[in-house]
Amino acid sequence: MSPPLTDVQLDELLEEFAVLAGRPRQLQELSGGLTNRNVKVTTADGIYVARCCADAATNMLGIDRDREHHNTKAAAEAGVGAQVIDYRPDLGIMLLRHLDGRTLCNDDFQRPEILDKAAGAVRALHSGPRFQGRFDMFERQTAYLKTVLDNGFRLPADYLEHADTFDEIARVLTATDQTTVPCNNDLLAGNFIEDGDRMWLIDYEYSGNNDPCFELGNTWCETGMSTDQLDDFVAAYYGRRLRNKTARAHLQGIVGKYGWTLWGCIQNGSSAIEFDFWDWAMERYEGAVAEFTGPNLARLLDDVQADD
Repeated sequence: MSPPLTDVQLDELLEEFAVLAGRPRQLQELSGGLTNRNVKVTTADGIYVARCCADAATNMLGIDRDREHHNTKAAAEAGVGAQVIDYRPDLGIMLLRHLDGRTLCNDDFQRPEILDKAAGAVRALHSGPRFQGRFDMFERQTAYLKTVLDNGFRLPADYLEHADTFDEIARVLTATDQTTVPCNNDLLAGNFIEDGDRMWLIDYEYSGNNDPCFELGNTWCETGMSTDQLDDFVAAYYGRRLRNKTARAHLQGIVGKYGWTLWGCIQNGSSAIEFDFWDWAMERYEGAVAEFTGPNLARLLDDVQADD
């Protein structure tokens, strides 16, 4: 993997962007971003964010930067994403309009009003222009598993013992509904920005058309919501309580935990970033196993096939 850009090198690259060329600017590192670097660029004329991508040639995570660019523009058109100012794949940089507001954390999702605002933003995204590409965690998990095995990366010892349960969930979900909408697919708390009454959604690396309930279930897991809060979140999204949709979102959340475990395994074996990817992976894996072997799985599989 190529070494990260220094501030001096990045500043030289930013001179290639017409909106920044010849203008004094200040650079400020932003937190977050385990597969990219985000830098706030402040000028007298405006404030921007430069998303600096890792070396695409060694990317094993299935990220398509051209698709990310297209879908980020679509999210802006839907009214929930940042405006794309410029995109230079040759430089590995996408320049976005900076969003005012506060980046959320998991504690924020314990506030009932946040669930309503988040559900509204997700619904707006899903109602917007179709994205390029598709995202299906069942397909992604298969690809990630091949990458892990082919490269000899560390894998939880009993990971494959749960493959039959994972496949059964896939069978039921596929048989009951194949609706897809434009999804972010990675809505952890840090990808929500609260701006007064408005909510922005950022980071479209894994975006693609997908089951809306994957978005809901994955967000439930990544933000640390309880199952009761998942019920409220799904009800806020659909405008009423639907047993089959709540069960579907719950199952897709489990699917996400099992699949993203492998993302952590790949990063643990390949990334130069100083971060405990193994601990990150095991947190999701242990959550998935608890659901696979717990008392509620059979009921969820029944509920997802119910009429409401």
